[in-house]
Amino acid sequence: MVEDDPVAAEAHRTYVERVAGFTVAGVVHSGADALRFCERTQVDVVLLDFYLPDTHGLTVCRALRAGGRDVDVIAVTSARDLAVIRTAVAVGIVQYLLKPFTFASLRDKLVRYARFREQAVGSGEVSGQADVDGMLATLRTPDHHALPKGMSGETLRAVTDVLASAADGLSAAAAADLTGVSRVTARRYLEYLAESGLADRRPHYGQVGRPEVRFYPL
Repeated sequence: MVEDDPVAAEAHRTYVERVAGFTVAGVVHSGADALRFCERTQVDVVLLDFYLPDTHGLTVCRALRAGGRDVDVIAVTSARDLAVIRTAVAVGIVQYLLKPFTFASLRDKLVRYARFREQAVGSGEVSGQADVDGMLATLRTPDHHALPKGMSGETLRAVTDVLASAADGLSAAAAADLTGVSRVTARRYLEYLAESGLADRRPHYGQVGRPEVRFYPL
């Protein structure tokens, strides 16, 4: 697992270890460490963040390919640029998971990847085009459980964007004002980000009364 943020890395590691059949071989926080790790350790798949402190994840993927590393790569990133997605396909990334995501979404990707590996094991041949199409469909079938019921990707992006610029923290009321949703809705999305390991939740003590809960970007 390659993730520069330690808190997010720990959350993602916990997610992976909850999926039957998967074991986290290691967690690193930079592109250089990822390449060194793959040189000395046999791994089946790399969960790769793109925005790393020393390089871009796509550069890491290219280096793995150039070095002849027989390892699959699943992108785990907030990169939404079409050019980045096209390049990810070109360099052989097998799946692309956008942050923020739920445990169910990551589990779905990993389970589908495991099914693909089961179908592709060995050195035999497929019987025809239908077999190839079926194997690739195992990887590519859209995930219909990326967000909890009632939540939308558009609202989640809006809340994520305002949180990212709130260095001093963001309350549900402030998030509601900035995004135009209700306070209850804003809090639900902020809580979701915190539970997904993508935001930090802390009490903020004011002059009087009960402490206010604020959310901080990671």
